[in-house]
Amino acid sequence: MAIKKILVVDDSKTELMFLTDLLVKKGFTVKTAENAEDAFRRLAEDKPELILMDVVMPGQNGFQLTRAITRDPLYSDIPIMMCTSKNQETDRVWGMRQGARDYITKPVDADELMAKIKALG
Repeated sequence: MAIKKILVVDDSKTELMFLTDLLVKKGFTVKTAENAEDAFRRLAEDKPELILMDVVMPGQNGFQLTRAITRDPLYSDIPIMMCTSKNQETDRVWGMRQGARDYITKPVDADELMAKIKALG
């Protein structure tokens, strides 16, 4: 099943605008959230088919939020891709251990992102 609906979780308005613009131009429907509370509200409103998750956010970070979502029976089937400036191998491994299905580093390469989304779909 091809992914069409994506939730982007990032505390940076610049990143939210960049990723939303990129994804909408590629034909995706995009919702955004700026923190964990916002993300859970969006999940309840309209379940996405993919979540792009930043790591460094105030309050609950992306690793914690990924763990919470993947352990929730209502949302555990939604693939999560970490989308972060944290580019160390240990960060990638930790993100995957929290339940992420893939990991991409910022600045995001549009072609790489599209290939990873297609692979998850």
